Amino acid sequence: MYAEEKRFSATVITLNEENKIARCIESLLPVADDIVILDSFSTDATEAICKNYPVRFLQQKFEGHIQQKNSAIDAAKYDKVISLDADEALSKELQSAILRLKENWKKDGYFAKRFNNYCGQWIYHSDWYPDRKLRVFDRNKARWGGINPHDTIQMQPGSKTGKLNGSILHWVHTSYEEHSLKVHKFSSIAAREYYKLGRKSGIFDILLKPTWTFFKAYILRLGFLDGFNGLIICTFSAYTTFLKYLKLKQIIKNNSNT
Repeated sequence: MYAEEKRFSATVITLNEENKIARCIESLLPVADDIVILDSFSTDATEAICKNYPVRFLQQKFEGHIQQKNSAIDAAKYDKVISLDADEALSKELQSAILRLKENWKKDGYFAKRFNNYCGQWIYHSDWYPDRKLRVFDRNKARWGGINPHDTIQMQPGSKTGKLNGSILHWVHTSYEEHSLKVHKFSSIAAREYYKLGRKSGIFDILLKPTWTFFKAYILRLGFLDGFNGLIICTFSAYTTFLKYLKLKQIIKNNSNT
């Protein structure tokens, strides 16, 4: 039996994840002593699937990615936390690395590479790899922050971080249509968050920033080596940047007229 300081909690937030959540939970079972699923009142089979596993299934109204993920880690039984999204899973190598941490925890948080699967193809370049994410941490030293919907773990000043072998396996999109819908959804969320922060939007933001986004990902970070899907990914990344600032400009205009 592990002492409490060697026990790990895992947290996952969900909303209609019936096609993904089982794979995520099954990857956590070998390493987590407590699994918290914080659901935003799914209307599909997510709840029924989760209750087939030894997890704590909780529900809370969705207030934002950052807020929801912080609520999930607050609900964890143990301070050492593994945080995944429902469309992610731990690789076997990463499971082994986390199990070793139970006997050899030295840092306050740990990064792992995220390996993204896009429309059935694993992506090795552009901004999508190695895509390091800090997902194993002491919750006393870390909180989710950033700008919705692009949340990130923020460590307290002076915290020490390390790296883990293995990958967070991430199934991003199964179709181009799905990606397009997410681009519109996330760009709208980002535009509203930018407005709250007082960000501005001009011609430079609307035209040059998307151009730079594409050039950096497709040329400098070798996105072209991922073939047609590499082109699509980098194009959508640029389009997201374009929409984000275009929508921000519209929000600013609308509010200046009220």
